[in-house]
Amino acid sequence: MSKTIHTPALVNIDDHSATSATFTVEPLHTGYGMTLGNSMRRVLLSSIAGAAVIAFRADGASHEFTTLPHVKEDVVDIMLNLKGIRLRVFSSETQTLRLTKKGKGAVTAGDITTNADVEIVNPEHVIATLDDAKASLTIDLSVETGRGYRTVEEGARSNQTDMVVIDAIFSPVLRVRYKVENTRVGQMTDLDRLLITIDTDGSMTPRDAFEEAAAILVNQYSALAGQTRVEAPPVAPSSAMYQEDTAEPTELTTSIEDLNLSARTTNALVNNDIHTIKDLFSLTDIELRDLKGFGSKALDEVKEKLVELEL
Repeated sequence: MSKTIHTPALVNIDDHSATSATFTVEPLHTGYGMTLGNSMRRVLLSSIAGAAVIAFRADGASHEFTTLPHVKEDVVDIMLNLKGIRLRVFSSETQTLRLTKKGKGAVTAGDITTNADVEIVNPEHVIATLDDAKASLTIDLSVETGRGYRTVEEGARSNQTDMVVIDAIFSPVLRVRYKVENTRVGQMTDLDRLLITIDTDGSMTPRDAFEEAAAILVNQYSALAGQTRVEAPPVAPSSAMYQEDTAEPTELTTSIEDLNLSARTTNALVNNDIHTIKDLFSLTDIELRDLKGFGSKALDEVKEKLVELEL
């Protein structure tokens, strides 16, 4: 048996779609495929940050156990449909949105009037159906960010408005599956290969969810390890996730203001002391997304610009 515990690498990412990907991690010490896979799965399903509707108020409905004129669904059905709205929220503050629809037809998430801090991921999602040309529906929504799942009772304690509180599913990760296979390094044939498949709701990419889950575990275990360190054979970083920096020094010193990004994204970077492309490369996706005034939408814009510049 080996006397060292191998440090794994992310050797491949297989993107099945925009919301599903399989990550291959190897080599892992014997038995560590199950240990790491189970830990990652639990964190991915319970601890990834997301956003959800936490409360609503429908004009003409005093409580959830009632119906609205010319609306096919009752208020309970509407409440269940509101849980299916997928959002990206770029602020830690509670957001208040309004849905207004007039005339016969389906009421969808795309009918919600958003602001600069909220983006609807699935605007085609049906919330209700109006069956009369003169019908109208107005719903006020309260949206928050959080982690995991929050019950109605927990939400009611923090919500002092006259809105109907609903249980909130914040997690953007819908399903996680993992499989452990055998692999080898040199003469060692009893090592593990871990394959993790992540499905998200579209408000976060599987890659971002994977990185955030790994960062959460690192923070938790580092707090317990103190100054103790275990030596391990060096393993080259994965080319699938990280690319060698081949940009010329003059390109790295290009100012953020010269990238022609949107004013909001540029201001967010500058306000966080990121002034050059080199400053961008020094931060991970998670660190960028956690910057004040910077979110996933701004991160996507920066990535697209860097691809356009072949950086």
